[in-house]
Amino acid sequence: MKVVIIEDEKPSARHLKNLLQNIDNTIEVIKYLDTVKSTIDYFKEDNHIDLIFLDIHLADGNSFEIFTIIPINTPIIFTTAFDNYAIQAFKQNSVDYLLKPIIEKELQFALEKYKKFKENDNSAIIEIIAKAYQNANKSYKSRFLVKKGQLLDYVASEEINHFETKDSLSYLITIKGNRYNIENTLDELEKLLDPIYFFRINRKIIIQIKSIQKISNYFNSRLVIISNYLESDSSIVSRERVIDFKQWLDK
Repeated sequence: MKVVIIEDEKPSARHLKNLLQNIDNTIEVIKYLDTVKSTIDYFKEDNHIDLIFLDIHLADGNSFEIFTIIPINTPIIFTTAFDNYAIQAFKQNSVDYLLKPIIEKELQFALEKYKKFKENDNSAIIEIIAKAYQNANKSYKSRFLVKKGQLLDYVASEEINHFETKDSLSYLITIKGNRYNIENTLDELEKLLDPIYFFRINRKIIIQIKSIQKISNYFNSRLVIISNYLESDSSIVSRERVIDFKQWLDK
């Protein structure tokens, strides 16, 4: 595999090369570049490269300037010390987005992802990148409108203990124990809520991760959750959701 490293810090470039050699000694770094200008000049030529490692902050500017001047169709793994460029990165031919200092395990995972991309046709690659961009750019509901008698109020997502359904109605229960009837079904809420913080443990309950106080094993390969305001018959993680629930906790 032929790669180009575009990086304005020589120690970082050497570190990346050493990691690549540790992972796969057939990887050949054929060029080092450190500026926007030199990168543009290099890729104006017909260079056959398999993969690019691209730092975002280069010696003479931001590397996203490159894409406004010349098209680059080669797959890219972005490398940066900043985490606020992920959305822009996914607009390009981005395979992955690695934060510095780069560790070998994450780099190996990115290379495996690149190989999977390479095995697919171009349309599949575009679809994967587009989906990743959409997920990165997706916004989730941050507050819910509720009624207090004749008054209207709102509850922020971080103030929610859990959602539940009972007698065909949906309820929002806050961390203070306040209970409000809401119009959304749990199926709808699953799409509206940030999956980093909320998980549907069974057909009746969507819980907020900060509300979980304790988790214990339960019979028949299930789990039981201890949380304020969660009734015992609703606190069990259904067997078919246990694996996904454990993965959610481990993110």
